[in-house]
Amino acid sequence: MKILLTLAFLLFHLSSFAQEKNSRVVKVLSFNILHGATTKGDFDLDAIAKVIIEANPDFVALQEVDYKTKRAKGYDLVTELGWRAKLAPLFARAMPYDGGEYGEGVLSRYTFLQTRNVPLPYTPGNEPRAALEITTILPSGDTIAFIGTHLDHLKEDTDRIQQAKEINKVFSNNRYPTILAGDLNGEPESTPISILEQIWTPSYDNKNPAFTFPSDNPIKKIDYVMYYPQNKWRVLKKEVIADSIASDHCAYLVTLELIK
Repeated sequence: MKILLTLAFLLFHLSSFAQEKNSRVVKVLSFNILHGATTKGDFDLDAIAKVIIEANPDFVALQEVDYKTKRAKGYDLVTELGWRAKLAPLFARAMPYDGGEYGEGVLSRYTFLQTRNVPLPYTPGNEPRAALEITTILPSGDTIAFIGTHLDHLKEDTDRIQQAKEINKVFSNNRYPTILAGDLNGEPESTPISILEQIWTPSYDNKNPAFTFPSDNPIKKIDYVMYYPQNKWRVLKKEVIADSIASDHCAYLVTLELIK
């Protein structure tokens, strides 16, 4: 009897391992980290890492990422967070800033096959923006692309419109199924989001858009996870993670399944 129970236990775990190995399910987190400052202004990377670790994502798009700036005390934020969360880090510069650099970050559970930092159009005098793309292979053997970005924050949406158009132009013919995540600084009915939705399928429901800002009382949706092409992905779950200390943005977690 003991041998049978042990065999059943082993078979169960081998089956679970096989399912995990062949899984096409990915958890994606978009998180604007307020350059590590936290809403208390005390620069607490552990508080930010805690949100990421508890979400247990496969891919993370980080916005407002400092690289060795004075305000970030000389830290490489994406590497620090990747080390804490046990995820591979990658930084993409959007602009030089405060003795260092400022831009996008990506964390990944899986190895980078290729990476690309795409500068986005902007009006001179405004903040430069970028889109950071990685390609990687899932445990199932499928290759996918993941893009993290942060669109212009100003009230006037001129730059956001041009940036949305550029993202569509550059990435719409991707060879692999692709996920786009980031702080897009526009609500669902805005023109830049409508432009993106010409190519990308949003993970949210218009009846329940999942508000993400501000973190202490979310009343707006400006953080997104989208995917392309529509027939290659299925949304399994979405969740807003509100931590009013870690950042002024909620983290947005979406579980997607790649359809074979």
